[in-house]
Amino acid sequence: MYAVIESCGKQYKVAEGDVVFFEKLDVEEGKKVAFDKVVLVSDDGKVQVGNPYVKGVKVEGKVVAHGKGKKIIVFKMKAKKNERTKQGHRQPYTKVEITAIKTPAKKTEKVEKAEKTEKTEKAEKVEA
Repeated sequence: MYAVIESCGKQYKVAEGDVVFFEKLDVEEGKKVAFDKVVLVSDDGKVQVGNPYVKGVKVEGKVVAHGKGKKIIVFKMKAKKNERTKQGHRQPYTKVEITAIKTPAKKTEKVEKAEKTEKTEKAEKVEA
């Protein structure tokens, strides 16, 4: 089972147990975070596509760490003008471990199993 979620202006393909690097989120380390902007969900070949988002689906994760990415160099130059600027940048990120993809279908499956067991119990009582 995997999902495509939208966060920080980007889309990410995630599955349970994945570790994903998002742009900096305002959540403390060790806290849980939920993503409700789910664009697509695939479960055993059954694909649900949202318009724009799939209703009732949430992706939950746990913030592992905050940090800064690799340094990149921004160099600007204007030819024949002796104008040069060199600047570095390190993008802050949040490392998140995906713990669960919750869909409303999972809840209905549990209810259906409970109803089946109740029906079999009633049938056994009637037979006895």
